[in-house]
Amino acid sequence: MDYKQKLNDLLLTTAQQNASDLHLAVGRRPTLRIDGALVPLQKEAILTPEAAKELVFALLTPEQKENFLREREVDFAYAFEDKARFRINVFYQRGYEAAALRYIPSQIKTIEELNLPPILHDFVKLSQGFVLLVGPAGHGKSTTLAAMLDEINHGQMDHIITVEDPIEYIFAQDKSIVSQREVGIDTPEFHKALRSVLRQDPDVIMVGEMRDAESIATALTASETGHLVFSTLHTNSASQTVDRIIDSFPAEQQQQVASQLAATLVGIISERLIPKIGGGRVPVCEIMIVNPAIRNLIRERKAYQIDLVIETSSQEGMITLNRSLVNLVKNSEISLENAELYSLNPSELRILMERS
Repeated sequence: MDYKQKLNDLLLTTAQQNASDLHLAVGRRPTLRIDGALVPLQKEAILTPEAAKELVFALLTPEQKENFLREREVDFAYAFEDKARFRINVFYQRGYEAAALRYIPSQIKTIEELNLPPILHDFVKLSQGFVLLVGPAGHGKSTTLAAMLDEINHGQMDHIITVEDPIEYIFAQDKSIVSQREVGIDTPEFHKALRSVLRQDPDVIMVGEMRDAESIATALTASETGHLVFSTLHTNSASQTVDRIIDSFPAEQQQQVASQLAATLVGIISERLIPKIGGGRVPVCEIMIVNPAIRNLIRERKAYQIDLVIETSSQEGMITLNRSLVNLVKNSEISLENAELYSLNPSELRILMERS
């Protein structure tokens, strides 16, 4: 069998079906994730150990293969005939080769095309500060971030530097200069790229993911020194994000970090993608805009009170996740069952539904 051709057919099917992911694993048919649900490709054969190995190795360059055999897993981006890109993790499970491939469309959609809240345009216009996109894996953070950066790219004469592992969306440079640096190709280490980014005359910095205290500290310093910094975290809400950032540091540094965060943070967008009535998925967001009240709560380490400020500050453009969910249910875009499933506080959600 020509495994390279088989791989290309599977990648093309993933793009044509508008799936978010393709999974390859021994004992299963190649499986797509469409609108959040796993869908096995019934026309495909169940993968044998040999087929899984050959398909996985067809993705890898000799250097990546060597790295994979040594490290037992590897992350990288894969361009497929100018048609699409994939962010890929290949790994071993029960001794067999496996892969998870995230589909990245070649076209970057706008904030409007993604049905995101218009308030996101305000974050794009800022000249400095720290903006975070948070939420579970696979719920649209990278896509939203790409839409915001591309708006800057098309509207402002800035130098945008991204540090990614691996590069996901490719930006077609317009008014801005866009320098995209991939860990392992353009820079040996994440930390090294972040340390040198301030010497590269950036206006806007995007850190693909804040992995540890060192990357968080660098992002905070960059936003303190007059840059607009975007990044992502795998947290569920604005208040949890504030705690996670501060708790990443040793106890003796936490008060200083809280003060830095209070001074630099301008907003947190927490996002979920929820199955839509009639098919597809719709984004739902919690939006926190840092005002004097929230700055004080961050400084005083009272993040648990942030939810109340968001709830009572709708006139400033803030909205809680539950309020967003209620709006989508009322507009018949999502079911009440799914709203309860994705809510962090279902009992409060039910009270809001009754009141509205």
